[in-house]
Amino acid sequence: MIPPPAGVVAAVPGQRAERRDPPDLKRAETVEKGHGRIETRRIAVRTKLPSRLDVNWSGLTAICRIERIRELKDRCSREVVYAITSLPRDKLDAPALLKIARDHWAIENRLFHVRDVTFREDACRVRAGSAPQVLADLRNTALTLIRRTGQRPRPARELFAERKWTAIRLVMTS
Repeated sequence: MIPPPAGVVAAVPGQRAERRDPPDLKRAETVEKGHGRIETRRIAVRTKLPSRLDVNWSGLTAICRIERIRELKDRCSREVVYAITSLPRDKLDAPALLKIARDHWAIENRLFHVRDVTFREDACRVRAGSAPQVLADLRNTALTLIRRTGQRPRPARELFAERKWTAIRLVMTS
């Protein structure tokens, strides 16, 4: 069997071979350049849902496929994530959903990544009871105090490790 030529999409006989999205599928794309990389984000949103999804998720209004492509000088990475949402139909604009997904990662980068890099949170083996939440709250409090001083978290942690009284004074006066 001879494979079809590159770039040809299967079509109904007698019709042009072109990609046709379902009427409920909406797409959006953003491209950002900076910090030595190019990041492309694409989203495809469907509001016509398979009936099996209603069983486990009542109130579900859309499913999304988010693709992130990150190009550096020497390598490229691609990540595909699937998401569900219960946002009202009037807020299911594809570009708006792509922004919501991006903003979510901004929170991830601002808080969780900073906590891990500054306090090596992922290496912590505390898992039982309420201790993990208490430690996370203490780390968040420490980050808040550090940010109020205008310092960057990691250098401030190293400074406070050397000068414990400076850290104690900061806690006592806040």
